[in-house]
Amino acid sequence: MSESREVVRLEKISKSFPGVKALTDVDFSVNAGSVHALIGENGAGKSTLIKTLMGTYGNKYEGRIFVEGQEVKMQNPIMAKELGLLAIYQDVQMAPHLTVGENFFLGRLPGSGLAVNWKKVYEDAAKTLGDLGIEVDVRKRLKDLTVAQQEMVSIAKAISEDAKLIIFDEPTAQLTEKDTAMLFDMIRQLKARGLAIIYISHRLEELFEVCDEVTVLKDGQYAGHKMIADTTVDELVAMMVGREMTDMYDIQHGKTGDVALEVRNLTKQGQFEDISFSVRTGEILGIFGLVGSGRTETVRTIFGAEPFDSGSVLVDGKEVTIKDPSDAIACGIGLLPEDRRAQGLCLHMSVKNNINLASYRDISKAGKVNAAIEKQNAERFKESIAIKTPSLEQLVRNLSGGNQQKVVIAKWLCKQSHILIFDEPTVGVDVNAKKEIYKLIEQLIAQGDAVIIISSYLPEVLGLANRVVVFSEGKLMGEISEDELKNKPSDELEKKALMMASGFKSE
Repeated sequence: MSESREVVRLEKISKSFPGVKALTDVDFSVNAGSVHALIGENGAGKSTLIKTLMGTYGNKYEGRIFVEGQEVKMQNPIMAKELGLLAIYQDVQMAPHLTVGENFFLGRLPGSGLAVNWKKVYEDAAKTLGDLGIEVDVRKRLKDLTVAQQEMVSIAKAISEDAKLIIFDEPTAQLTEKDTAMLFDMIRQLKARGLAIIYISHRLEELFEVCDEVTVLKDGQYAGHKMIADTTVDELVAMMVGREMTDMYDIQHGKTGDVALEVRNLTKQGQFEDISFSVRTGEILGIFGLVGSGRTETVRTIFGAEPFDSGSVLVDGKEVTIKDPSDAIACGIGLLPEDRRAQGLCLHMSVKNNINLASYRDISKAGKVNAAIEKQNAERFKESIAIKTPSLEQLVRNLSGGNQQKVVIAKWLCKQSHILIFDEPTVGVDVNAKKEIYKLIEQLIAQGDAVIIISSYLPEVLGLANRVVVFSEGKLMGEISEDELKNKPSDELEKKALMMASGFKSE
């Protein structure tokens, strides 16, 4: 199969929503046997372009779409699927309560009449998975698999449906380093089979691992195209944001004060054991650990979202009782959860509602909200942290990932929380929004707030924190001190952190 054969071409694609021009005359194409990256800041138009291609908006777009040289007017997602175009989204969109085999044949179960040929269902699913080197029990329910396994099943299903093009949308956002390497191997297999692949990611380093070429969007317009072999991360960043970026993690650290939050011997059976650490006012404490290390479970327990068996939590030097999130909020603690869409936001509510979400008791009397204060709060934080939205009445689900994250931050600033826990604050967030979030964190510590950052991206933790503690399999393995972060080379620090994250105690 020739690698130069064009599978999809989009010409002069434009798409508008009420009050917003999301795309303007965008050209994009992808060939068989090629991995073509599509990048840009949140709000650059990537998702809109892909949804247009996949028929999400029906035929309500301007421009032309060609599939294998034939012009089509994309009507709906079913038409896109029939043409061999399939998407693997960040949140695997399959039926979690059905088995792997049932998911494979969803809507097309083999058999005659009402009788399903279950033998064929499971044998065919097992063969397709096996041919790709995926070891999964096809009789297991999808929800009982790991996130990585679910993603692999979704990819295998696409292949079984004779896909010509597969779109990967932030595929590594929830994967471990090992799972990411497995995914990249699979993408290389798909490329070798002659499939066309569109790869969307905010992790620009990944592009150089698996992609052949890259197209950049900016403000809904085509900003440029490069072959991966002929470009650099810095060049791509400059194309995305329209300017050179200074050091991503260059934030100012001031003087730290008294201990704001202390955890002593916190234990929850099966999750984490004997966890002790503290964070001071004006300080950023980094928490690093691989997926499953217990880091997220620990901070959710501190926030009252999960119970614990023993230990204690102190706020401003006094032991506190936190049985649920309302207790934590009353103590001045705010949590930006790992899954902001499911746990940090009310997606069906407006930007204004979400910013005030934790503060409605404070601005209400006799059950009636003070609408003037509600609006003032929303306007103040929309401006102060630069939330990009056409209106305060815009539904949060319609914002980009970076702006959704800013709304969560605004919610806790509105509540005047002074201990902020950021769990994976920049997952699914573009490079410019990352910089803006880092500057917000800089402002928080400058005003004397205490900040905890949990991240599986090691350079982020080491670059931002005053100190870093490392988790492994529910235990705290050691600490990288402020002195080490200031004076030791980054490769030495990364090696130490990874050793601890792999289960080796710090000396």
